Amino acid sequence: MAKEHISVKHYLETLEDTVRQQWDQKALCDYEGDAFTYADVAKSIEQFRLFLVEAGITKRSKIAICARNCAHWAMTFWDVNVNECVAVPLLADFHPNSISSFTHHSDSVLLFTDKEIWEKLNPGQMPNLRAAINVKDRSMLWHRDEKVAEAWENREKAFAQKHPTGFMKEQVSYPSDNMDKLAIINYTSGTTGNPKGVMLTYGAISDTDAFSNSHFPNQPGETIVSMLPMAHMYGLAIEFIHPNVDGVTVYFLGKTPSPSTLLNAMQEVKPYMVVTVPLVMEKVYANSIKPALDKMKWLTAIPQARKAIYKFVRKKVLAAFGGQVRGFIMGGAALKPEVEDCFTKIRLPFTVGYGMTEACPLLGFEWCTEFVPGSCGKPVHDLRINSDDPRNVPGEIQVRGANLTIGYYKNPEANAAAFTDDGWFRTGDLGLLDEDNNIFIRGRIKSMILNSSGQNIYPEELEAVLSGCPYVSESLVVERKGRLVALVYPEIPGEESGVRSQESGEEERRRKEISELIRTTANKSLPVYSKINEVVFVDEPFEKTPKMSIKRYLYR
Repeated sequence: MAKEHISVKHYLETLEDTVRQQWDQKALCDYEGDAFTYADVAKSIEQFRLFLVEAGITKRSKIAICARNCAHWAMTFWDVNVNECVAVPLLADFHPNSISSFTHHSDSVLLFTDKEIWEKLNPGQMPNLRAAINVKDRSMLWHRDEKVAEAWENREKAFAQKHPTGFMKEQVSYPSDNMDKLAIINYTSGTTGNPKGVMLTYGAISDTDAFSNSHFPNQPGETIVSMLPMAHMYGLAIEFIHPNVDGVTVYFLGKTPSPSTLLNAMQEVKPYMVVTVPLVMEKVYANSIKPALDKMKWLTAIPQARKAIYKFVRKKVLAAFGGQVRGFIMGGAALKPEVEDCFTKIRLPFTVGYGMTEACPLLGFEWCTEFVPGSCGKPVHDLRINSDDPRNVPGEIQVRGANLTIGYYKNPEANAAAFTDDGWFRTGDLGLLDEDNNIFIRGRIKSMILNSSGQNIYPEELEAVLSGCPYVSESLVVERKGRLVALVYPEIPGEESGVRSQESGEEERRRKEISELIRTTANKSLPVYSKINEVVFVDEPFEKTPKMSIKRYLYR
């Protein structure tokens, strides 16, 4: 289906303007590490262009990037993307076999990675690959093509010959006539256990940038901390591309930070916006906000005191994140009801969005001042619920829009299943749409349980109830032999991370009592047909996707 891009400015046009106007301003920084200006970015893009010509690598060639977040990762993305090769971001946490498989499947001719990851890969599994290059120090890790190796070795000399008096901002010129051309192939692990290469165009990225500008605009000179993996579209589009093309300095934390490292970075960087997953903010709530409110619980019973206390707590939270945050954007999973209720009471400027890789990534969003708790915003583009009564009876959420994927790379079966006969994309999510157009997610179609009496049970709704029960850190509801079983990763005082060492009879009794307490507490809030039959403790946190959604298929 042809996509229209009426009144949408190409994000590379915006980047071109920014590079020229913010030439000496910092663009990409490693927290407590390397820093690069927009001039550095422009020179790197030009040097990469000359390398591609000398190496005989043409436009539309696929180039994979697989490494931890860092300023050099971002620089490499701009090198590839601006020069109209297809970027293939791969998660550094993927299994080595998956990295090799996706690099091969995508027909990537180059792989930018790091030494540690490369040492675990087998070039024989990637016959199309011509060279592997270290993201951080730009050294050649391996090559099977002398022409590519020579062009890479001579790239700085070629740049100096082409620009003997230096590369000037007036020479910056980026393409904008490629809206319908492929820009990214993003392999997502998802929660289905069946990864696919999602194809996204320059137009899809431009559409997401335009929407972002209309709903959470930024200003040159502002800062943001990148903590999400950029090999996932949520982090790549919202935490990097959208801010950076507008002149926002992006600081990268690298590996997943501890809470103290994260807050230290926030204090120093002072971001204008925090883009994160619910799990991070739930930890902030559990470690800081809840203990503070519990200490003043008796005061919150007094209306005037309650207002003052909530204002004080809100100020403390905002100060902890640097004091400049205009909004907290959360996505990838639902926020625990208890946490969402608290954030609403203290009037924290937060919102929970809805998206998926195939939508680059936004499907639902509303700014915090208009956000309805429990929802995930309003539709970004056309959205319908495949139900006779979309306000009361959940149906599949189906969407259309210029931000959507053009399909899955070399996967006709997945493409055929992804769209309805009349051209709407099937999200696989079940939801409702209220009278004000707010989206309410009820769960994944594949997760839905049909019980013996014909009732539809949505595990996510039961898990939301469990999240408010004592001792529950994480939970997952599954059906086993016709019974509803809640798998729970517990938080039990005296047990480190919910794991026991040598269990005594007394400890076993205590755990049985706690599991029964969780079950009975949850069932008080559940209808008869969806009451939990058994609570089973697990000793490790559930495995998760980059969006921090639990990989359900592993626990069925």
